[in-house]
Amino acid sequence: MRTFAVVVELGRRSVRQTFRRPQLMAPLLIIPTLLLAVQSAGAGRAVDLPGFPPVESFFDFLLAGAMVQAALLAGNSGGIAMAIDIEMGFTDRLLAAPIPRFAIVAGRLAGTAAVGAVIAVWFLAIGVVFGATIEEGVLGALVMIVLVMLAALAFGTLGAALALRTGSASVVQGTFPLVFVILFLSTAFFPDDLLLEPAQTIAQVNPLSFVVTAVRDPVISEWSMGELAAGLAATLLIGAVGLWLCSAALKRRLRMG
Repeated sequence: MRTFAVVVELGRRSVRQTFRRPQLMAPLLIIPTLLLAVQSAGAGRAVDLPGFPPVESFFDFLLAGAMVQAALLAGNSGGIAMAIDIEMGFTDRLLAAPIPRFAIVAGRLAGTAAVGAVIAVWFLAIGVVFGATIEEGVLGALVMIVLVMLAALAFGTLGAALALRTGSASVVQGTFPLVFVILFLSTAFFPDDLLLEPAQTIAQVNPLSFVVTAVRDPVISEWSMGELAAGLAATLLIGAVGLWLCSAALKRRLRMG
């Protein structure tokens, strides 16, 4: 129970830290929201292309992509915040405290997951205001929130691993452009049938495509357990790899002092 209390308190601190620093919070909401607005307005006729899946509007199709993009940025921001803690010496004080080492990382990830839930609610509210139709109703919206929260948690493990490995906020922040590379090489903004090679092949095996498809499914169609299971499996895979990297980076940092 004491360890759980430590994780909860560190998670709360992580959330407060994110909301108090505009450079951490603003990109999570402003950039994906603006990109959603620009793409849906400027390329709305894309739904008329042969092979485009049946949707009410391009906005409906892009909504899930914007949510997962924000979840990716949340993971990156969590890594930046953790690197700042390392640079300031706060992490060293935690390492010297009588608490389990994994609680330090778990607290940061708990905060990232909470931010992911806020992000999901934000974009669902935008979707409802601007006419997006969630085919599966309230239950579908709840599933989307859970999926985005888990995605933010999974992406947060990668950000935390990089922060522990480098201890530099600037290095973690330097990976920011990779978010867009990974996104555009997935089905976040266009179906894979309309992508050119080699982007099409990459998108078909990109784990992010499965996550986006699972989040999008309640918006544009009826339930598909296969899509949901694939999205959850991809999220777990990303999280497992990230946790392994976190463990290795933390052991290295402890060994090096």
